[in-house]
Amino acid sequence: MSQLFVILATSLAILLIAYLTAISSKDLIRLLISLELMFGSVFLVVLPMFSLNPSTAFAIVVLTIFTSSSELLILITAIVLLDRTKRGVDMEKVSVGGEVM
Repeated sequence: MSQLFVILATSLAILLIAYLTAISSKDLIRLLISLELMFGSVFLVVLPMFSLNPSTAFAIVVLTIFTSSSELLILITAIVLLDRTKRGVDMEKVSVGGEVM
């Protein structure tokens, strides 16, 4: 039981660091890294589930892997397209809600 608590506390700490990094990021690369940290913390929480209910844990892991990989592909495509059009990946160059900058 104490190992489960340590894993959950570690996952929560990683998730908190990822949220703080995402909020304070100044460029899209740091935002991408923080999103990957969030998925990593989800994987860390799923690991103890294999000892409790392996079939449910396996389904959650497969779903998380597909979600993470598609999110990564979309973000990399968005970063490449932004770099081509704006000549940089700084957050100041990203328009929000159709604003013209």
